[in-house]
Parts: sequence; structure tokens; C-alpha cells
Amino acid sequence: QLVESGGGLVQSGGSLRLSCEVSGATMAYYTFGWFRQAPGKEREGVSCISTSDIYYADSVKGRFTISKDSAENMVYLQMNNLKPDDTATYYCAAGAFLQHSVSTACSILSKSDSWGQGTQVTVSS
Repeated sequence: QLVESGGGLVQSGGSLRLSCEVSGATMAYYTFGWFRQAPGKEREGVSCISTSDIYYADSVKGRFTISKDSAENMVYLQMNNLKPDDTATYYCAAGAFLQHSVSTACSILSKSDSWGQGTQVTVSS
């Protein structure tokens, strides 16, 4: 089970840190990712992390940082220099896809039909 938190309303240029609490899984066996969906748009992969590699969408490179704390069963997404285009509901996902590259795993995860409640991020201009 994955539970997202940390969203909110922030001005353009501001920062937020999203958290994903992981339960019922051994984190070492999974690829984790953050995804977002804005109204009227398809869900897109923002960032994913495996045991040894990280993927970022081009739109967030240099601004977002994904990390995980296996001891605390948490996955984080630090978002800096936020822009209005970052406004979306953000979701955390996980999959046993370590046999794939992290970018491929992220693509596979984005097609999942099972998502949690997500956390809303709104960036005002």
C-alpha cells in the first residue's frame, strides 16, 4: 500500500516535498515512481528510482529530486522552482520491475490501472 502526502498550494518558484509511505512491501525489491495527472491530460511519469538508477522526465530535470529511505519505508519527491505547469495530482507507484531499466519501469508503471488518492499540487503564477 502506498499513501501520498505533502501536496499544497505554492507560488511559482516555491518548493514542496512529497512523501509516499510504503507498507506491505520490501522496498529493495521494487522500483518506485512519482506520476502526475493534470485535468484533461494523460498521466505522466515524473521520476522513478530503482536500486541503482534514477529517471527524471525532461520537464523536471534539475528541479525535482527523488529519494527513498528504506529504513523508514518512505519515498520522497523534492520539488524546487515549481512552475504553474507542475500543477497536478501527484501519485506514487511501485512495481517489481528491477529487471528493466528505470526508464522502462517508469513507463510500465505509468500504465497501471490502480492508483491511490494522490496529493494535489497547485502552483500559482
